[in-house]
Amino acid sequence: MPPKKTIRTIPQERTPMQAQDPQVRATNFAEVACGYTLEEALREAERCLFCPDEPCVRGCPVEIDIPGFILDITEKNFHGAYDKITDTNLLPAICGRVCPQETQCEGVCTIADTLEPVAIGRLERFVGDMAIAEGWESAPYIEPSGFRVAIVGSGPAGMACAADMAKAGCEVTVYEVFHEPGGVLKYGIPDFRLPNDVIDAEIEKLRQLGIRFECNTLVGRLFTVEDLLTEMGFHAVFIGTGAGYPTFMGIPGESLAGVLSANELLTRCNLMRARDFPAYDTPLQPGRRVAVIGAGNTAMDAMRVCLRLGAETVFCVYRRTRTEAPARVEEVHHAEEEGIEFHWLTNPVEILDDGENSVRGLRCQRMELGEPDESGRRRPVPVPGSEFEIDVDMVVYAIGTNANPILGQTSSLRLNERGYIVTDGSLATSIAGVWAGGDIVTGAATVIEAMGAGRQAAAEMKAYLGLRDSEVVYLPERTGSTGKRFGIDLSEHNHVRVTA
Repeated sequence: MPPKKTIRTIPQERTPMQAQDPQVRATNFAEVACGYTLEEALREAERCLFCPDEPCVRGCPVEIDIPGFILDITEKNFHGAYDKITDTNLLPAICGRVCPQETQCEGVCTIADTLEPVAIGRLERFVGDMAIAEGWESAPYIEPSGFRVAIVGSGPAGMACAADMAKAGCEVTVYEVFHEPGGVLKYGIPDFRLPNDVIDAEIEKLRQLGIRFECNTLVGRLFTVEDLLTEMGFHAVFIGTGAGYPTFMGIPGESLAGVLSANELLTRCNLMRARDFPAYDTPLQPGRRVAVIGAGNTAMDAMRVCLRLGAETVFCVYRRTRTEAPARVEEVHHAEEEGIEFHWLTNPVEILDDGENSVRGLRCQRMELGEPDESGRRRPVPVPGSEFEIDVDMVVYAIGTNANPILGQTSSLRLNERGYIVTDGSLATSIAGVWAGGDIVTGAATVIEAMGAGRQAAAEMKAYLGLRDSEVVYLPERTGSTGKRFGIDLSEHNHVRVTA
C-alpha cells in the first residue's frame, strides 16, 4: 500500500517542464517541450494522493491505471509503470504529448480543488519516452484464433482497435491511404509538438504484435468495405478513417491562389516533408503575411508551422474571445510566446484579390458576444460599421473538418445528414460484421477519445467472433441474462457465421 498522504504533505507546486526558448524554437521544428528529467518525474509523482476512488481513471477514456503507474514511478519501478499503462494504451509517448489531460484525467484530479493537478500527462510521456529509449517491449504471448480482421485507417482509433484484436489472436491488417502509417498523428501534428520518430517507435510496437500495415491503399476505390468481408475473407472490419475533409466559410475569394486548408498545409509540411524543401520535392509556397482562421489546436499548429517556414507575420483570426478558443491553453500560450498576433472577436467576410487571382488581404468585421448557442459558448454577433482589412498574402482555414465521402459513396454504410457513419451503442454499423469509431462517427474529437472508441469496438468485435475475453466472461458478478441453455450461460450466447 502507498504511504498515506494529505494535501499538506505533498509538494505544493506543480513541477514545471523545460521548453525551448521561444525565439529559438520559432526557427526550427525540434520539439518545444523537453520532457521531465528523472528527478522532476520523481518529484511530480510524489504529488499524487493515490485516492481510493480514483477519479482520474474514470476521467481517462481508456481507463489507464493512473495511480498504479504513478506509484511505480515513486518506487522507481519504471518498467512496471510502463506495463500498467500499456495494459490499456500502447501509445503512452504519444498520448502524454497530445492528449488534453487538463479536461480529462487532470481535470478531475482530487488535489485540483486546492492546488494545480498532478501532471499526469507529463508523467505518462516520461514513462513512454523511457520505454522507447531503452527498447522495452510489451508484446504478450498470443495464441492464434484463426480470425482475420481488417482495420481501415491507421490513426488513433484504428491502432487501438488493431492492438486489442491482435492480442486476442486475430490476424490484423491495417489499410492506410497515405504512404506511412499514423493517420492524423503523422499528417496533422507537427514535429515540434509530436516528433515523427516517436510515432514510428510506437507503431513499431504494433508491428511486434504481428499487425501488418498496407499503405497507399484507398478503401472505397481499390476495393469496397463489402469486398473485405466477402472476396478478401476478413471476418470483421473496423473503420477508423477520421474526418479530414476540410471546411470553408463560403465567403468571396476562397478560390484565389494563396488560400488553403490547414489540413493541406500540415500534410505537406509534416508527412510530405515540405519543410525540408528542396531535400524533399514537395512544393509549399510559404506566405509572407499569413492569416489563419480558427483557434483550435489545428489552427495553433498551422500558425506556428507558417512561422517556422519563414513567414514574417502570422495572425490568428477568431470570432470569439480567447476564453472560448477550443485550443489547449498550453498551445495558445506557446503561440503567443512565439509572436503570433491574435485578432479576437474578428470574423472574416471576404478574401481580397490582388488583381492577378492571388490573395492581397482579408476583410474582417468586429464581433461581440451575445447569448450562448447550442455549444454553450456565447454566440458572436457582428458590430455594425466595424469592417477593416488585414494585409495578408496567404489565408489558411482551420475551422473544422468533415467526413470524407468516399466510403459512403462506395458502400451501403448508413450515414447521418452530415456524412458521418451511423453506429449503435456498440459502434456496430449498418453492415453486419463492420464497426466504426473515432472522428468518422463523432466528428472531430481527441486522440485518446478515438482510442477509447477503438478499444470499445474491439471488445464488441471479439464478442461477435466468439472470442472469450477473461475481463468480461469471468467477472465475479455476471451482468445480463441469468440461467443457462444447452449448458452455456445466456450472456455468452452468440451466433455463428454459416457459409455454403
